[in-house]
Amino acid sequence: MSDSFVIDRAKTAVVVIDLQMGVVNRKTVPHAAAIVVANTARLLAKAREVGIKPILVYVDSSSDGNDFVKPDCDRPTSRDGLPADYSVLAPELDRQPEDLVVMKRNWGAFYGTDLELQLRRRGYTTIILCGIATEFGVESTARDAFERGFNQIFVSDAMTAFSQISHDNAIERIFPRLGRVRTTDEVIAIL
Repeated sequence: MSDSFVIDRAKTAVVVIDLQMGVVNRKTVPHAAAIVVANTARLLAKAREVGIKPILVYVDSSSDGNDFVKPDCDRPTSRDGLPADYSVLAPELDRQPEDLVVMKRNWGAFYGTDLELQLRRRGYTTIILCGIATEFGVESTARDAFERGFNQIFVSDAMTAFSQISHDNAIERIFPRLGRVRTTDEVIAIL
């Protein structure tokens, strides 16, 4: 893979998906959530240093769950048993006052949020995408971003999944068709 492409810092944002306490405390593969959080923290520190906007996305719903999608399916999502700090962003992300924060109620970060509005109004055409889980929030957001015409860079070791096969499928088959797949070190090097 050639890294001859150039990132226009003024037109790029880092979009972090669901690195919140209720998600980072789950078992993940192939990377432990702690590694993903650490890699994301390094990426965010570099992004802030060079003037790239962090956008921290988290998932939540009302206490009764009535604003969360509930279609008929074999394995529905439930709010039952969620910890009190479920939606609290991982402190290692070092959230800054100028970071944008977006709450979503679905897997993807575009539907029902102002993420696209925030990106478009700031002139961002490229997103650097990472988070948990590769096969849910990250992939859903990636597919929506692709359909909206955003350039994407996927940080392969700053995301992880709940299933090895799901992670591998996204990294090897889906994301290369939607953008560029790079490691944290590779992305930091081109910032």
